[in-house]
Amino acid sequence: MTPPPGWYPDPHAPHVERWWDGNAWTEHRRAPGPTGPPVTVAVPAADGPGRARAVALTVAGAVLVAAITTGAIVLGGGDDGSGTRSDPAPTTPFTAAPPTTGPAPSSPETEESAPDTGDPSVVVDQLNGITFPLPEGWVPPEHVTDNSVVMTTDGTYDCPGDWGVCRHGLVSSRTVSSDGKTPEALAEEDIADAAEEAYGRNRIDRRPYGGITSHRQVAAGPVAVAGRAGHYVRWRVSTAEGPGGYVQSLVFPSTVGVGSPVVVRFVLDAGEDGPPLTDIDLITDGIRPVGDADTGGGVGTSVGPSD
Repeated sequence: MTPPPGWYPDPHAPHVERWWDGNAWTEHRRAPGPTGPPVTVAVPAADGPGRARAVALTVAGAVLVAAITTGAIVLGGGDDGSGTRSDPAPTTPFTAAPPTTGPAPSSPETEESAPDTGDPSVVVDQLNGITFPLPEGWVPPEHVTDNSVVMTTDGTYDCPGDWGVCRHGLVSSRTVSSDGKTPEALAEEDIADAAEEAYGRNRIDRRPYGGITSHRQVAAGPVAVAGRAGHYVRWRVSTAEGPGGYVQSLVFPSTVGVGSPVVVRFVLDAGEDGPPLTDIDLITDGIRPVGDADTGGGVGTSVGPSD
């Protein structure tokens, strides 16, 4: 019979107890708890076959206890050539741990925090230690070759210029070297490259929008992001094909490691099919350090010194 879940002597470490979940050993261990009366095997008083069988059973049980205690028993018939071994299941009544006093032990699964299954309303940038909110109409990246992209608008359309598929919006993040430069200087340097990559000539030497015909700066200034002092620059870009769009470079110190600058790029198509421009501020304001949902920031927030 399969023993019920509980604490039993560890087959490979008899000085500790290990949790048996009813089907297999888990990795949870503890020091032995208080013991109760030892487990005994009833032996019939009368002589004869019944007594002989009970004595034999008692001896076999003692041998089994010793074998399991020293870790000598392996389920599955020993080494199967894979180099792995299966821990023996506890056998009742011979190897069952004596009952403990007080309340019954709880399952280790209820004593530990459940693993984080993720929040569908945010995306996590583990490399830079930040999370981004997902506004309505935005999704985690799928079928995107650039691994710096953290989110895109839902769906694609045929690019108006060179062949290919385009998206109405995307956000990417990456870490750069500061070389002693401020977030303001880095943002001003990055915006031209961000615009060219988004609406000019892309990484596979195509012009999905026919190239950039002009641009103008529409916004720039300091911004608090995840409690850090940063800076942003936003351009309105016109293209040979299509309505063009908006590009923003946002730079702030990372919340992890040595605080290397993080560059977040926003690309939003203009026109009625593009996402609302307010999504840029909504996403910026919702950037948080991983595991911290209380650190505020965003355009218009007062900016303090960097940590």
